[in-house]
Amino acid sequence: MVVNADKVRVTGRKRDDKMYFRHSLYPGGHTLTRYRDLQAQKPEEIIRLAVKGMMPRNRLGRAMMKKLKIYTGAEHPHAAQAPKPLPLPASR
Repeated sequence: MVVNADKVRVTGRKRDDKMYFRHSLYPGGHTLTRYRDLQAQKPEEIIRLAVKGMMPRNRLGRAMMKKLKIYTGAEHPHAAQAPKPLPLPASR
């Protein structure tokens, strides 16, 4: 489970230079989206695409992706499972 997906930060010029590619499988159906635009519209999609790129490309990877829950803010409906925060090292 990932919360606060809207607070993801990147270094360097990735905010302006990073592009995400989609294709509708129709001729000429390709779409490029900038990181900046995707963060403004669907910040949880950035996390989902990053994790999906690290998963194995088989049925196990697809099963693990179904279990991933991503939320934009700090609120989530999983209070009954008592999730614990993962402490991250302090950034420079």
